[in-house]
Amino acid sequence: MLQISDDITLQDWELTESFMRASGPGGQNVNKVSSAVELRFEAERSPHLPAPVKTRLRRIAGRRWTKDGAVILQCDETRSQVRNREIIRERLADLIRQALVKPKRRIATKPTRGSVERRIKAKKTRAGVKSLRGRVDGE
Repeated sequence: MLQISDDITLQDWELTESFMRASGPGGQNVNKVSSAVELRFEAERSPHLPAPVKTRLRRIAGRRWTKDGAVILQCDETRSQVRNREIIRERLADLIRQALVKPKRRIATKPTRGSVERRIKAKKTRAGVKSLRGRVDGE
């Protein structure tokens, strides 16, 4: 079980972990021990996530979201399989916590009359400066 928030807990059947040999430093250990972790979370089938959270999670996950609605994360940062499992589970929890936050709706506002006038005055000043940069006719 993976605790995300007070009201959201992911069950073990929703998470699938597979282990493989990691690249990078580690000497002989790299050739023998499968310390890298790939975590697969069946987000689309999860009954614990509401539909809007799934939609936001799909956008946040990006390329890590598969066509069948799963989120796949990989970790091979440490030589320890146990530590890599902890890191990847925390990353998944952080990703879901980001998706739980509902974005604030932007309220369109109208610019004040003074700000419009200042902007137009600045544009006219700038246009005047640029017009003086033209070629001088010498007669």
